[in-house]
Amino acid sequence: MKKKGSTAGNKKGLKSMNLTTGVPSSGKVIKKKKPFHNITGFISVTLILLNTLAGYAPLLVAGLVKWILPFKVVTVPCTWIITQVATNWLSINNLIYRYVLGVKVITTGETVFDKKGWYLVLSNHQSWIDIVVLQMIFNRRIPILKFFIKQELIKVPLMGFAWWALDFPFMKRYSSDFIKKNPHLKGKDIEITRKACEKFRTLPVSVMNFVEGTRFSEMKHKRQNSPYKHLLKPRAGGTGFVFSAMGDSIKKILNVTIVYPQGDRDFWNFLCGLIKEVDVHIETMDVTPDLVGDYENDPAYKAHFQKWINRLWENKDELLERMK
Repeated sequence: MKKKGSTAGNKKGLKSMNLTTGVPSSGKVIKKKKPFHNITGFISVTLILLNTLAGYAPLLVAGLVKWILPFKVVTVPCTWIITQVATNWLSINNLIYRYVLGVKVITTGETVFDKKGWYLVLSNHQSWIDIVVLQMIFNRRIPILKFFIKQELIKVPLMGFAWWALDFPFMKRYSSDFIKKNPHLKGKDIEITRKACEKFRTLPVSVMNFVEGTRFSEMKHKRQNSPYKHLLKPRAGGTGFVFSAMGDSIKKILNVTIVYPQGDRDFWNFLCGLIKEVDVHIETMDVTPDLVGDYENDPAYKAHFQKWINRLWENKDELLERMK
């Protein structure tokens, strides 16, 4: 598979751009700590909470109208309003990260995206900061990032309703033991999720998936006996589930690799302004026909897909070695 934005050699060979200042990265590790950094953390959390409270009211109103009047003539404009509220919420948060906390996200590789494209975003996962970083990079540059969410989480107060209003795809997964006891439900979870994704056939979407399924730690790495130096083992099932449910809708894959050059990945330290730089490499890949199939019921496709994602992870591990 031909890759765009791939790298050769060390990080000096990568085209680099600072999203905050527009100047190349110096690669310098910043160690200086702000005095009274806990106060900075309190200020940033307060600003984010105020921004959230301000944005939730219009989201709630538009969401309730969408729920009470589930007709296309009503739901389409309501969804547009809700998406704009969420996009503005993210934009204001990004201003807090950049100008209150002084965070610089430095990208290499692909920098041009389609605001009306259909994307699957795959990334390594090291910290809760990863989600913030992805929003800093992609907000207003591709459709708003959406996650596959377990059906049970729709009951989470406030957030469950917000996810529903934003058309986050809720998925229902049956365990293998449950399927053995109820064989007539085999494939039903895929069908439920596929129906939930029907709206994405006409509305551009970006689906986000952390392939490792959990945040990286040395303990998890050792417990897994991971064959990769900087990554946990990829969980092909989650990504395969996405392709099974909506693979014919997704047009491009954004393969994202995140590095924290200071070594600090603590979310509170981030909110306190102690993490100043994050390095990110982005590679755009085409969704080829062999990547779309039935992961749960087609053994040949499942084996092929696992091989593909393992190869993707091998390349990512080599890139991380160069970036670090």
